[in-house]
Amino acid sequence: MAGIKVHGSVFSTATQRVFASLYEKELEYELVPVDMKAGEHKKEAFLSLNPFGQVPVLEHGDQKLFESRAITQYIAQEFPDKGTQLACPGKPIAPLLVWKEVEALQFDPPSSKLNWELVYKPMFGMTTDPAAVEENEAKLSKILDVYEARLSQSKYLACDSFTLVDLHHLPNINFGFGDRLSRKLFDATAPHVSGHNGQAEFQLPDRLG
Repeated sequence: MAGIKVHGSVFSTATQRVFASLYEKELEYELVPVDMKAGEHKKEAFLSLNPFGQVPVLEHGDQKLFESRAITQYIAQEFPDKGTQLACPGKPIAPLLVWKEVEALQFDPPSSKLNWELVYKPMFGMTTDPAAVEENEAKLSKILDVYEARLSQSKYLACDSFTLVDLHHLPNINFGFGDRLSRKLFDATAPHVSGHNGQAEFQLPDRLG
């Protein structure tokens, strides 16, 4: 079977999610850069790979996949014996399914909006909206309260091993939060989430560091 190609941008947290899964699986791949600033993701050549015009896209043999979480699931299932298993071996699958949805539907929206305000806007010379930052910090803080309760009982979100659930959080935390949010939202109020409590480590930034 042909090698793996990832069409995407290193500045895209969705693309980084796929990078993280390939890293955990110890798989080699070719990055096909997509210049989003130039609008390459909206041109016909890329739209033939993803009609929604969003990165990333993964090519593997005859497979052409888009949506980052679907891609990471494919990688985990296609290469079960490579690298980190990214599953809960011998455990019920239900918690894994639940917490994957929590990341996508609860955690990702406010954390992505914070990345937009605190990282991407300054990068593009735009002005950060303090009200939007405050609103989404508050939303994320409530979610982290739920995570803190969960991680006081489980080493990782889905089970006692590192899975796709934890991996899916990596890009937004590692790329965008920086010192400000790490201290304010994680270290100060969520010791289990930050990984500073030895009973339950959630050291996501370290795995991309």
